[in-house]
Amino acid sequence: MERNRYLTDNILEDLNEKMILVGGARQVGKTTLALKIIAGRFSNYSYYNWDFPPDRKKLMSFEFPGDGALLIFDEVHKYRKWKGLIKGVYDSYKSKYKIIVTGSARLNVYRKGEDSLQGRYHYYTLHPFSLAELCGIKNKITPLEEMSFPQTDYNDDLEQLLKFGGFPEILFKQSERTLRRWHNEKLERLFREDIRDVENLRDIGSIKLLGDALPSKVASPLSINAIREDLEVSHRAITNWLDILEQFYYHFRIYPYHVKTIRSIKKEPKLYLVDWSEIKDEGVRFENMIASHLLKLVQFLNESEGYKVSVNYLRNVDKKEVDFLVSAEGKPWFAVEAKLNETQISPNLFYYKDRLKIPYLFQVVINKGIDFMKDNVRVMSAAKFLGGLI
Repeated sequence: MERNRYLTDNILEDLNEKMILVGGARQVGKTTLALKIIAGRFSNYSYYNWDFPPDRKKLMSFEFPGDGALLIFDEVHKYRKWKGLIKGVYDSYKSKYKIIVTGSARLNVYRKGEDSLQGRYHYYTLHPFSLAELCGIKNKITPLEEMSFPQTDYNDDLEQLLKFGGFPEILFKQSERTLRRWHNEKLERLFREDIRDVENLRDIGSIKLLGDALPSKVASPLSINAIREDLEVSHRAITNWLDILEQFYYHFRIYPYHVKTIRSIKKEPKLYLVDWSEIKDEGVRFENMIASHLLKLVQFLNESEGYKVSVNYLRNVDKKEVDFLVSAEGKPWFAVEAKLNETQISPNLFYYKDRLKIPYLFQVVINKGIDFMKDNVRVMSAAKFLGGLI
């Protein structure tokens, strides 16, 4: 039996109003969610994979079952005019069928298509498993309010998550051999089966080199000029390639929080990988895992609950830095400093607390059993902190 996913109830509820678009990285579980979890709640369903010619033919000719209740369209974004096609299906059959569209690109921003789906869909990003989802913890989180955390430290689960990442196949198999092969094959599959199908890229070799280089750039301010010099290509090319890789969920970027009162820097985002298991340095991998959990939290609150929530990092011209600031409705909510083993509180947390009036501050460590409050900063284990998120 498939594990339930954190988006299941929200998708089932929203299907009563509009069609659902689900984007996310390759092999994060989108098809399983739609085909084995959501579809199981319906009397009849039909699945159409754009990569399978008979399915493609039926979809293009609007040939659907007479007794169907749910239609699932997978990877249809590979068709240049996919938005117009899906719009036509929805407008013609919305009273008869519920519709889910899944894809390995960001379907809410992908611009290849002449027709707009505006007002016809709810969009969700399916993230890899987080600690709370892995342990079956469901938290009710309201922006700007204090969060609650489990009494138990889920240390064993955290260790597996940090090592194997949150992608279902690798996480649940827990095989180091499978993990090594996954890393070796992942980028090749991304280019061969996803990006090449929808992007006209002439220099596929150089963008592969960029993909190889990015794990060493994680958690530091990203200098496009430095990458450009290493790969000997233009600034414009690097910028375009980074956007493409982000659009296909290989990495994501977190930008500095900009306000005049702290003389914050304006540019240079920090880059993180969607699959943190690829990172060799344990401290960097740990920070990346925290970043991924926070991104999952804010995107869930944005997409499911309609809140305006964002995650940034704090850094000013004096190079005082805090790893993450989560803000809601334009107001600082909580800050997080990720430290592998350091329980002595970072002075930068106090610096930004005073200047930005941040209500809640955390220093998150990998050490087991840590949880204490000092000077309004809560120092706690990642096994407890992450259990309080989504």
